[in-house]
Amino acid sequence: MFFFLKSLSRSVHDGEHHQEPEIKITDGIGTSTSLTVWRKSLIISCNGFTVINSHGDLAYRVDNYIVHPDELILMDGSGKSILTMHRRKKLGLGDGWLVFEGETSGCCSRKKLSKKPIWSVKKNINILQTNQNVLAYVFRGNTEKRHSYVIEGSYTQRSCKVVDETRRVVAEIKRKEAISGGVSFGVEVFLLVVQPWFDPGFAMALVLLLDQMFS
Repeated sequence: MFFFLKSLSRSVHDGEHHQEPEIKITDGIGTSTSLTVWRKSLIISCNGFTVINSHGDLAYRVDNYIVHPDELILMDGSGKSILTMHRRKKLGLGDGWLVFEGETSGCCSRKKLSKKPIWSVKKNINILQTNQNVLAYVFRGNTEKRHSYVIEGSYTQRSCKVVDETRRVVAEIKRKEAISGGVSFGVEVFLLVVQPWFDPGFAMALVLLLDQMFS
């Protein structure tokens, strides 16, 4: 399976190199990170995600034993927990999540972890049918006074972007429509393109939360 993913990643990135070369290089600031996201866990009995970098190496993974968990753990390629997301237990219409560094469960690792959330993410509820393009708001820490990022577009169509307060795009989710190397790409396999000034791990965490909110 992993060898299939490596070849899948190369097919995606080779196809993107010919069709959308602009996602590879930013405007004089540095090189963006392009990740192949597969909406499938490496463990057969789990739901989750497998993320491969442009070199064909395992970058991130997520293994969930239930479909809609209250906790999500993003691991790096070696299996180390780097971010943990907890569903916010709060009355209200919106689906909210708190993002912590490391793994927040388990007594053995508790001393190494931040006790306070570093980010909070809230689903946009469009009661008045305004800002229909906005999917979610991202706030620093546990406050919702002023958002730092906005996620716009359509996750179900795998076409959305994360923008900062100046409307600068920091990360994008792109659907792969082409057939390259005999592989047909649908909504289960897509691209996550992250600009060099944004953390790719946090960008992947936002993908996980969008999947919970809109799947």
